[in-house]
Amino acid sequence: MNEEFQAKSGPGSWKKPGMYLHRIMLLLMLLLGNIHTAMAGGYNYVEPDQFRQWLATGKDIAIVDIQVPVEFQKHHFKGALETNAYPVKTADEKQKLDKVLAKLSAAQNDVVVVCPRGGGGAKSTYDYLKDKGIDEKRIFILKDGMQGWPYKELTVSSSK
Repeated sequence: MNEEFQAKSGPGSWKKPGMYLHRIMLLLMLLLGNIHTAMAGGYNYVEPDQFRQWLATGKDIAIVDIQVPVEFQKHHFKGALETNAYPVKTADEKQKLDKVLAKLSAAQNDVVVVCPRGGGGAKSTYDYLKDKGIDEKRIFILKDGMQGWPYKELTVSSSK
């Protein structure tokens, strides 16, 4: 069988000592790099492609949108919980998140935080929800926020 395997491989590709181990190590490093990206800086992120898939499959998620009212009206996700808490720096802004805490605490679904760019406001929201008892494993930040969202057709607008 070993000869058969070597015959099917490219010329000498697996015959070199340590080449198999080298490829396994490379694959392992790539996988670990992806895990690090998903938890960059101690926060859980969801990539736009993954979030799009969650939306398409109807995954049970709570979308906490912290955009300011004007931006929320222009574009948000259907079913998003509007908080208008951005930039989530002051006590008043953080208090705006309290109106969704009961709903988030009562459920066990994942929580996706949407902010303008997926930066400081989203991290402040993440930290606040975590401090209020929402399991960190459930909280995700939409990477690059609404401004980096490439699938505009999946957002809705509202007029107030």
